[in-house]
Amino acid sequence: MAPDLTDVSGVEGLVLKGMATRYLPGYRGWTKIRRRDSTEAVIGAVTGTLVRPQLLILGRRDEHGRLRAVGRTVALRPDQARQVGDHLTAAGPGHPWSGVRFAAAWGSRDVLDAVLVRPEVVAEISADRATDRGGVYRHPVRFKRLRLDVTVDDVPPFGGGGAAAAG
Repeated sequence: MAPDLTDVSGVEGLVLKGMATRYLPGYRGWTKIRRRDSTEAVIGAVTGTLVRPQLLILGRRDEHGRLRAVGRTVALRPDQARQVGDHLTAAGPGHPWSGVRFAAAWGSRDVLDAVLVRPEVVAEISADRATDRGGVYRHPVRFKRLRLDVTVDDVPPFGGGGAAAAG
């Protein structure tokens, strides 16, 4: 099996361009193919409703056991929203994210209207390698499926494991 040339620390993917194409400021003529990894994260909040979530806000535990936000998903497809909604429970008092405001996008001042859920459901996600602050994804991740066979304790820690360990 040939080695994966994109599996290098700090490499987010490949940039492709035509042989005769030169860089032009402000013009997006090149194509970036991002390296994507599958990993797990805990669902800590959603946008939309518990029955039909639109986005998942995901977290991982840090070295002190605190749930830290690592990112959010792109919009869920209707079948994904139904699947996830069947397993969510509203958060009770003492949720680790009570009072926390989540940015709509990396670097954005817009805030998501989040509904906190009990952080006990694990999602498998596909994420690119662009991370910040020890494991926070710069771009929305893609929900792949629920991992009902995995517990919150099995999820890689904040800043480690899966895509969060890279770059």
